[in-house]
Amino acid sequence: MLISTDRILTTHVGSLPRSKAVTDLVFAKERNEDVDNQLFNETIKAAVDSVVARQVQAGVDIVSDGEMSKISYSTYIKDRITGFEGDSPRNPPSDLEDYPEFMQRAAKGGGTPSYSRPCCVGKIEVKSTIPLEDDVANFNAAIAAHRPYDTFMNAASPGVIALFLPNNHYKTKDEYLEALAEAMRPEYEAIVAAGYVLQLDSPDIGLGKHMMFKNDTDEDYIRLANQHIEVLNHALRNIPADRVRMHVCFGNYEGPHHHDAPMSMVLPIALRAKPQGLLFETANPRHAHEWTVFRDTKIPDDKILIPGVLDSTSNFIEHPELVAQRIETFTNIVGRERVIAGTDCGFSTFAGFGAVDENIVYAKLAAMAEGAAIASKRLW
Repeated sequence: MLISTDRILTTHVGSLPRSKAVTDLVFAKERNEDVDNQLFNETIKAAVDSVVARQVQAGVDIVSDGEMSKISYSTYIKDRITGFEGDSPRNPPSDLEDYPEFMQRAAKGGGTPSYSRPCCVGKIEVKSTIPLEDDVANFNAAIAAHRPYDTFMNAASPGVIALFLPNNHYKTKDEYLEALAEAMRPEYEAIVAAGYVLQLDSPDIGLGKHMMFKNDTDEDYIRLANQHIEVLNHALRNIPADRVRMHVCFGNYEGPHHHDAPMSMVLPIALRAKPQGLLFETANPRHAHEWTVFRDTKIPDDKILIPGVLDSTSNFIEHPELVAQRIETFTNIVGRERVIAGTDCGFSTFAGFGAVDENIVYAKLAAMAEGAAIASKRLW
């Protein structure tokens, strides 16, 4: 990973708005319709080129492919590893269960994903590497055309797959997690081999507390979340820590979030993970105050903090001065070299849905770049 050696670098969590053409094709594939492969590949390639160009234009230093080919950041794996079929019941977060009228309103507004969440019904193994190879080829073409400062590519962690895709095959949760880790390991290693920083999406560490582990005690949650980290670390055994970053969040949706685990509970777990970079929420109203947890925690010297300086659920365009202040809050804790400006979460965590208007997304990213420049002038 690059560090902020002479200015504050900027990045984001990964997913970016998809066009209607991309969304229609991704959902057609999801419904097993007869999709022209050439049309699909050309559409995705053009979309990746466009999102890389727009990131560079907005001033984002460390860019992604926007996850254009993926229907979501977790269920996409059913096309890459075996053992998953059908659909599964939705398990709503406990904060939304407290406010059923709001949950119903959010669902009507498109806030509930309409794609399938298959169950594990068989042995998990690598199914096909072609989807990843296509992602790499498309990203490389866009990189050659637009020459970003640096790059990353997302992949689902074993824990987040287990969060959304229930196990109906393996005898124990341990066996399920271990099988997921081994099946995903080739993808992790291939992303790094392609020259990108690998980003592991791990909302199970945060969101899991009021979703996957909502009926467990705090002690059980801590134990189980640490188990997720152990499995993840084992899957990363062949990858240097400085080629990986990890995203932790509490759910990318507008809602009460009054059952979110406190950062004081989440951070010690997240810091046990191997990835050098840690992306986390700090812009939204439920967690903005928790910068003090980082101040009061001994952050290992090799860790890079990537705080969210933009809210991913609001169409407010953050003022660059506010962005600068948020950046400086964390540079005061770990130093300027170990902070990169980021976003709270992705802007389109599943195809066809995004709370933020597409053009406003890039205006927010531009405001982040401007805020990072303001902070850099004060810090160097």
